[in-house]
This record gives sequence, C-alpha cells and structure tokens, in this order.
Amino acid sequence: MFNRSKKGRLIAIANQKGGVGKTTTAINLSTAMASVDKKVLLIDLDPQGNATTGLGIDVKNRNPGVYELFCESTAFKKVVRDTIIPGLSIIPSTQDLSAIELELVNMTDRAKRLLQYKDKLIYGYDYIFIDCPPSLGLLTVNALTAANSVLVPLQCEFFALEGLTQLLKTVDRVKGGFNKNLIMEGIVLTMYDRRNKLSSEVENDVRKHFGKGVFETKIPRNVRLSEAPSHGLPAILYDLQAPGSQAYIELVKEILGKR
Repeated sequence: MFNRSKKGRLIAIANQKGGVGKTTTAINLSTAMASVDKKVLLIDLDPQGNATTGLGIDVKNRNPGVYELFCESTAFKKVVRDTIIPGLSIIPSTQDLSAIELELVNMTDRAKRLLQYKDKLIYGYDYIFIDCPPSLGLLTVNALTAANSVLVPLQCEFFALEGLTQLLKTVDRVKGGFNKNLIMEGIVLTMYDRRNKLSSEVENDVRKHFGKGVFETKIPRNVRLSEAPSHGLPAILYDLQAPGSQAYIELVKEILGKR
C-alpha cells in the first residue's frame, strides 16, 4: 500500500504566539515544496481553520476533517482533500476542532492520536507540514509527538525570544516523554522589515543565541502575503514575483539543502 523504501518527513510549524506568520508559512512552504515535485500534505490543526481557507477549501467541504480523524477514527483516506495545487493535499480543520481538547483530555492516548497515523503519512508523502494552533495545548503536543522536527516562525518584534523560550521548554518536555527523536528544523524570521532597526536587532539576538539553527532566508513584511488568503490562494500563486513568495521558495531550497 505504501512505498516502504522511502520515508517522508513530518515538520510541525509551531509558535504559541498568534500573528507571527505561522499559517502563512504553512501554506506557502507547502505550496513551494509541491512546486518542486514533492508530494505534500498539510494538516490544519488550528481550530481557526485559516490554512484550510487559505488553500481554497470551501466550508461545505471540510467534513470529515481533523476532528473526525482524532475522535471518531474516521478512515485516513476520507479526511484528505486535494487542493488546486498539484501534489498538495490537506486535512482540513473544522469548527468542531475548537472543543477537541476537552474530548481528548480523558483519553489515555491523548498525546498520540496523530502518531497512530504516522506510517500512512511518512510512506504516503514526501513532506507533511502540520500547522499548529497558537497555543501549547494537546493539539500542539500531538503534532510534536508525531513530528520529526519543529519549524518555528519568529516575528521580528521585541518579545520574540521570550515566547520562543516557552516553546522550547514544551519541545523538551515532549522529547522527554513522547518523542525522543524530535529535533529543531530551524527558526525562520518573519515579518522582517529591513528599514526597521528593530528587525535587525531581533535578527542579531536570535542568531547570537541559536547560530546555524536560524535559517538564512528571512520572510519580509509583504502586503501580497496578507492579501492572498482572501482570494483562497497561496501567495506563490497569487503573485509569484512578490518578495514574500520568493522568500518561501528560497526557504524550501534551504530545507532541501539540509537533507
């Protein structure tokens, strides 16, 4: 059923702070990876469902989705949707997901609901990106438990490092309790404005602390990245030449170059 000679890679895109470009990164990184002939799956674990919206999945076509996969053990193939991007599929988020943590809390395997599907993921796709919610609850723990690595979008703002510290503590706890092989994929600086002194100061601080753990590619503050979701399109399809789109293409090159 699966190609056992080839394993895909699960990358959780996580940051407990909202508004850092996490979902924008998930959408455009997935699209850029599919554009270089990789078979890609995006799992939308955010109850807000912004990644699902950003890839043009109509509200009427979102059930069954992540909720049914986690709580009702719905067959994996029934929750996967094709997108308009060749090679890119998605498991959509629905409104039901907003209450899922209350249902998971009494399950003995509550941190491993996604892990049980790992074989289907790593042998069915080259890359699986998980768009985590802006919190460090059970959904994020599920993503970290199943993932090979964590990619952290980090907004170039004053409190960036403070929020990152909290996330890294959670990663360490998951490594200690559920997933000893979990590693950092890297930190990507988002909303970077070269005209703003604060952006360069944050960059210097982050690179000082994490060195090569920070991607060379920086995602600029770019209006086209903000406009694209309202059209149900990744920025790469909305405006390929926009600086933000080009930055995500460069980020994919970095990720592939590390393999």
